[in-house]
Amino acid sequence: MKNFNSIKKNSDFQKVYKNGKSYANRNLVMYVIKNSEKMSRIGISVSKKVGNSVVRHRITRLIRECYRLNESRIKNHYDIVVVVRVQASNADYHELLKSYLHLCKLHGILADVE
Repeated sequence: MKNFNSIKKNSDFQKVYKNGKSYANRNLVMYVIKNSEKMSRIGISVSKKVGNSVVRHRITRLIRECYRLNESRIKNHYDIVVVVRVQASNADYHELLKSYLHLCKLHGILADVE
């Protein structure tokens, strides 16, 4: 399994929440801030309000997959935190992918590699 660039420390999450810019849609909220790393990192936050552990882990895996498949399109040097909304508990992969890419476009972090 390939090493996954993720945000793990609570202090990193808090820095992105406090200083980052956010956009939201029906399923997701995305916070983005520039970092000093060579690569972009992603953090995924799923509240217990969304569902039980099975539902939360399923959504986390789907969002991680959205990031993994589009990682080459995302510009480097960004910390991204994705907060899952309650409505996303019924969403399938394609709906989450559409929401994820929509927020990436709003933030302007998608590279022109289409």
